Amino acid sequence: MCFSISNIEEYRLVYNMLIPCPWCGNRDESEFSYGGEAHLERPQYSCSDKEWTEYIFMRKNIKGEHKERWNHISGCRQWFNVIRDTTTNTFLQISKPGENYTNIK
Repeated sequence: MCFSISNIEEYRLVYNMLIPCPWCGNRDESEFSYGGEAHLERPQYSCSDKEWTEYIFMRKNIKGEHKERWNHISGCRQWFNVIRDTTTNTFLQISKPGENYTNIK
């Protein structure tokens, strides 16, 4: 089967999601590893089993705008933060670690 790809949006619809790496630009999702929800606070060493379980296993898993961490494992190998709309897989904002990005709900 042959596709005529005229723009990046058409590519995204036909193939995988494109993820915008802040160092390398747009790349195919197969080059990345999802790092989970961003900005979680690790509990103290003396925390209870319940607190540790909450930290390890419980995530918001919200529908809509979500703060996440990604690693470009097949490229620059850098970690970065994003705000992604989970309903459309649209990356709304990308930032390098340590950079501020928009606060969301």
